[in-house]
Amino acid sequence: MDVSQLIDLVSGELLNPDADLTRDIKGGCGADLMSDVLASIQPEAVLLTGLCNPQVIRTAQMSDVSAIVIVRGKNPPQETVNLAKEEKIALISSPFGMFELCGRLYQAGLASLEQPVTDGPSEME
Repeated sequence: MDVSQLIDLVSGELLNPDADLTRDIKGGCGADLMSDVLASIQPEAVLLTGLCNPQVIRTAQMSDVSAIVIVRGKNPPQETVNLAKEEKIALISSPFGMFELCGRLYQAGLASLEQPVTDGPSEME
């Protein structure tokens, strides 16, 4: 799947029209903790998040993310859009929530590109 197909699938609005719409997307990840993204995401993923600050773009750039989808129809500040333009990472706003978007991407054949994050023993063990 490429970014243009992703935009259609999520009923998205591309916030930086000069982004590369041919970039390949191999899978996805949904997260609001950027430390989890840095620790677990694999390259060429789409990142689904409710965060709108510039740190999302910096994290995506460091993690080789193909595109970012902001969930629940949020509109990020211009500073975030400008940084996405500068880094040439597609920034998309979708009206759907994260749960529904994860399901849509999974149904479309995208795999999870999240690796387990181990912080030590969990309280459930």
